[in-house]
Amino acid sequence: MNTANAHLPVPFADLHAQYLSIQPQIDAAIAEVIRTSAFIRGPFVERFEQEFAAAMGAAHCVSCANGTDSLYIAMRALGVKPGDEVIAPAHSWISTTETITQAGAKVVFCDTDRDTFTMDPAHLAALVTPRTVGVVPVHLYGQPADMDAIMAVARRHALWVLEDCAQSHMARYRGRLVGTFGDAASFSFYPGKNLGAMGDAGALTTSDPALAERMAMIARHGGLRKGDHQIEGINSRLDGLQAAVLSVKLPHLPAWTKRRQEIAEEYNRRLADAPGLTLPALAGGREHVYHLYAVRHEQRDALARHLGALGIQTVINYPVALPFLPAYRRLGHTSADFPNAFHNQSRVLSLPIFPEMTPQHMAAVIQGIASFDADKPA
Repeated sequence: MNTANAHLPVPFADLHAQYLSIQPQIDAAIAEVIRTSAFIRGPFVERFEQEFAAAMGAAHCVSCANGTDSLYIAMRALGVKPGDEVIAPAHSWISTTETITQAGAKVVFCDTDRDTFTMDPAHLAALVTPRTVGVVPVHLYGQPADMDAIMAVARRHALWVLEDCAQSHMARYRGRLVGTFGDAASFSFYPGKNLGAMGDAGALTTSDPALAERMAMIARHGGLRKGDHQIEGINSRLDGLQAAVLSVKLPHLPAWTKRRQEIAEEYNRRLADAPGLTLPALAGGREHVYHLYAVRHEQRDALARHLGALGIQTVINYPVALPFLPAYRRLGHTSADFPNAFHNQSRVLSLPIFPEMTPQHMAAVIQGIASFDADKPA
């Protein structure tokens, strides 16, 4: 076996390489914001909101400070109140569920499909009670959730649907962009996302003008004009610098997405026979955008240590499923309540994937996995 690339350092992502690929445009955009002092709201934010709404197939975009805020703002605008229950997947980042509590409702966890990591519609249907008001499906790692089945449950019980699209910009379900199925969709532009800012940033999309206006009011101290506070809101505004950066990056998103998909396809081909490795499953009718390329292995931790020793960065998303975190100990859940999420939490490992990944990076990862001996003590 050729081991020439085995010790080539491979970052999990390379944001500097992305910056260098579009440096003149980024630098010019930032300089223009500074020149005009358009730091809060203003033309750069308004332009990005219009551009992002169009790109995501929505009538309205409401920008905000970060993806976590976007979830909270949406639930406030949807009228969540104490005593309500909101159903969310057991396998996700805590933003999905901490915001349910912050909005005043009770978190109800739903198990996930073992292979796609997305919400299990059959379990969802069994969880609905008279107190259930909404559901937050997460298009995890970049793969759409089963939206036909989820929307059928929501319609049957008159529930609102808030799509968590933090990891799934431009993903499609049966040819339709995610974020266009529910009442609203939440997006994160955390720097490492498929469309990432150079700091924290987030947005909401919707085709409901009244909901868009209420979300905007909540994000801006309860008013759309300075000094005109119709309700009590919060301070969650996208700043002009981040909006300008995002406007530069947005036209590149289709090409970056295609490149991620090409890298994932190459991983699929070259790792198909890797002992003990389960590759990401792609469900029918879904277009995965591979924010993360998440494999599974029975010796996940040992594999991660092995790759780390070779200079190959990996990430565990997420080492503890949400119901089993100390933050939710109060709910008293056991592994039997969410068998798929519990099964996956000790096996999932995210491999490096980013549009600027080189053939040498790929070769190093492939060779690093090939050189792993699961029977050898770590």
